[in-house]
Amino acid sequence: MILIWKLSIYLSMPCLFCFAFMQFMFLSLLNLISRSLTKKVILKMGEKVTMTQNPKFKYEDWGPTFMSWNFIKTILGHMWTNVGQEAFVGNNAPDSPVVTLEGKRTSIYNYLKDGWVFANNVDITKHQNLEERLTAAQFLVKEDPLCPIVVDVMKDTTASKYGAIPERLYVLQAGKVVYKGKMGPRGYSPEEVCSFLEKMK
Repeated sequence: MILIWKLSIYLSMPCLFCFAFMQFMFLSLLNLISRSLTKKVILKMGEKVTMTQNPKFKYEDWGPTFMSWNFIKTILGHMWTNVGQEAFVGNNAPDSPVVTLEGKRTSIYNYLKDGWVFANNVDITKHQNLEERLTAAQFLVKEDPLCPIVVDVMKDTTASKYGAIPERLYVLQAGKVVYKGKMGPRGYSPEEVCSFLEKMK
């Protein structure tokens, strides 16, 4: 069964890239014709990923990025990382190294306990070293989360094993993957995870 899931990942990658590239081309061409219509289209897209609901972001902060080569480069990087997925519903949750905010190397298995949900949902520029990654994690600490915060090692081992780039939510229980959310930002659904966790009680 894992072989089938892996094969579906490999086969879906060209489709995802084609979709992203076509979106990039469409928006770029539309922008040449009508900037206002392009803005309306991108804002509509932003509603699906809640970008328009975030008061910290203006359209000018994120909208034009869909028409940049960095968008395509980022999509390719995310796809390459996600090829290494090992986490599939009903199978053993892959263990991987992570680092605590104190700089101690540990393992994702050390955080498997009731009530904790592993979520990789922070969009921060690519870190050049572990210190930058730990500093960025401090932004989450300020939000007073209800779970421990750890960061991936610089090789992005956990992100690769869990297909968690750009973001994906999981529920792990007794060393098994019991819930695997869709890839974000479009498939990202905290509400679905809450509903799943409620049913588990």
